[in-house]
Amino acid sequence: MRSIHNLALIGFMGTGKSSIGRLAADSLHFTFLDTDQVIEARAGKSVDEIFQQDGEPAFREWERKMVEELAHREKTVIATGGGLPADKANLASLKTHALVICLWASPETIWERVRGHTHRPLLNEPEPIAKIRHLLAVREPYYRQADVLVNTELRSVREIAVQVVHQFHLAWSAHQ
Repeated sequence: MRSIHNLALIGFMGTGKSSIGRLAADSLHFTFLDTDQVIEARAGKSVDEIFQQDGEPAFREWERKMVEELAHREKTVIATGGGLPADKANLASLKTHALVICLWASPETIWERVRGHTHRPLLNEPEPIAKIRHLLAVREPYYRQADVLVNTELRSVREIAVQVVHQFHLAWSAHQ
């Protein structure tokens, strides 16, 4: 039997995990936690710098440690890094204590949302939309293992946050 006392948002960069997560946390009176921000604070450098200086495997190790700690939290809305659920153990761990909601958007919408961001290490590419398509294809099987998939296209952050909170209430009630 699952014990759902947290809400975890997974999905590709640019799908709204942080902005929707903050609104959902306010609505639920939960703490908001962004795994990338916590990792940056602990590492003393940005995600981009970790990727450049230490490599992706080092960053994924930071994520694994972070996910282990999350199991001890309660009343937290967790916004994960886009690649975090691609590790099966991370996803399985999140599902022990959180309703896992995947926020979804098309490659074109994602590119429109993130194109001005310089802190996206995976998109420093000559063909960023092709890279987004490729990464989405690789990660889709993991994203689809979420408890709920929410399309973020053509909807306001507030509308999506309301839907996410509603899904959390339904799941929480069902697991009491």
